[in-house]
Amino acid sequence: MDWGSELWDQFDVIERHTQWGLELVEKYVKFVRERTEIEQQYAKHLRNLVKKYLPKRISKDDPECKFSQFVSFQQVVKELNDFAGQREVVAETLMTRICLDLVKFSQEIKQERKMYLQEGRRAQQQLENSFKQLEASKRKFERDCREAEKAVILAERLDQDINATKADVEKARVLSHQRMQMAEESKNEYALYLQKYNQDQGHFYFSDMPQIFSKLQAMDERRTLRLRDGYRGFADTDRQVLPIIGKCLDGMSSAADSIDEKQDSLALIEGYKSGFERPSDVEFEDLSQAMNRTSSEGSLGTPKSTIDPRGDAWPIGRNKGKRWLFSKKNKAVISEDFSHLPPEQRRKKLQQKLDEWNRELQKENDQREALDKMKDVYEKNPQMGNPNILLPKYTETLNNIQRLQLEVQKCEAWLANANGQTVSRGDTIMRYNNQLERPTSMNNNDSSQEKDSTDASHSDDSQDPSNQPIYTEFEDDFDDDAPTPIGQCTAAYPFDGSSEGTIAMIEGEELNLMEEDKGDGWTRVRKLKGGEGYVPTSYLRINQN
Repeated sequence: MDWGSELWDQFDVIERHTQWGLELVEKYVKFVRERTEIEQQYAKHLRNLVKKYLPKRISKDDPECKFSQFVSFQQVVKELNDFAGQREVVAETLMTRICLDLVKFSQEIKQERKMYLQEGRRAQQQLENSFKQLEASKRKFERDCREAEKAVILAERLDQDINATKADVEKARVLSHQRMQMAEESKNEYALYLQKYNQDQGHFYFSDMPQIFSKLQAMDERRTLRLRDGYRGFADTDRQVLPIIGKCLDGMSSAADSIDEKQDSLALIEGYKSGFERPSDVEFEDLSQAMNRTSSEGSLGTPKSTIDPRGDAWPIGRNKGKRWLFSKKNKAVISEDFSHLPPEQRRKKLQQKLDEWNRELQKENDQREALDKMKDVYEKNPQMGNPNILLPKYTETLNNIQRLQLEVQKCEAWLANANGQTVSRGDTIMRYNNQLERPTSMNNNDSSQEKDSTDASHSDDSQDPSNQPIYTEFEDDFDDDAPTPIGQCTAAYPFDGSSEGTIAMIEGEELNLMEEDKGDGWTRVRKLKGGEGYVPTSYLRINQN
């Protein structure tokens, strides 16, 4: 895959990308130059430090020389002097091997890039001039055809007029013949310019621009390789003088080795590939059909509307907008369905959007299931809490599910349209119809109802397999002696623990598992800082020992 075949209509993108590559080289050169100045200043300060603590003359008879501590100190200072010299070597190597070399190479690449871009603009200008010539010849052909038609009609009128002289009739016939001949010449000229434009356009899209883009790609890959060598040289220079930090430098080399010029080119293609087809040849429009009408059509009684040159017989003037892909485009209006993007980019954006909506929908469905379990427990065990307190949250969750279902449906329709498919409205909702069957079941549970009415309401719900009784009595009191935890768990969702016998927790909190779920949807846990209680099992991620 190369730019010439895949990015044939992305001249502006390639121009910006190559300019960005040159700016990156200049930025790296500036970075290395500032690093060189730091190394030079560092070496200078080290030299001054050595000069301060290293005596000019040391006598063997000096008492301090007898002590190994002093001798060792002097050796440390000398080694530091050598270390300062190595920092100077680093600064000099960075300047000569990276800065000067990349600056020279950058100037060469700039000239080469400028030459290729000028070739591309000249090719664009030539194709635009050819198109202007085609339009001019087309307008001339149209004008001559109109004049010829008028001359023919005038000659026919004078021929049928008994008051017209023979000289006038002959003059009109000569004029009609001349106009017809001029129209025929204009027709031939238009056909020639049309053929020339189609040849120029085919050569432009399939030869000139692909060659220029391939040259720009090769140039950009050479720049990428040279920049990779600059990255490697930055690490190798330090590796020569700083073996103690070799692991860090190995990481820098690994980063330099990870650069792949082919992968960069492929990434550019994948990011800006429009997915559009190349324009086809312009079809020939025969403008001389109106000239071939019979004499009866040109009689004196013929209405003007039948010979109007702007009728169906004259398609001239239609589709005058030229298809110019390399001109500067206006800023597209960003739409919700990403229709302003090219096909490939639009499909990617829509798929990402659909995945986000599906994750949100799954989260709401999980929360609804947890609320269902809590409601069932409250209905069977009233001392745990009133199920009506869950109604606002339950209603909010159902509304969120409905809203997210509509968003998913809309996004799927857009994605199907982008993929050339169709999607049924019913098919999208069918997957979620079971989730909305019980939106009002919680309204049937009032704290003021008697026990028999509560049992009857629950018996109706028990007809659904998902609402089978899972009632289990909770222990009235916790054990006085703290039992040993049977495992650990993590809170997947926050829980307020406002009901009696429950305990609050926050999302992500680590808890000790004290008692397993006995089928009632509740699990007994203990906080790390103290305090025990029951929490919904569906709100936990359990790692049992």
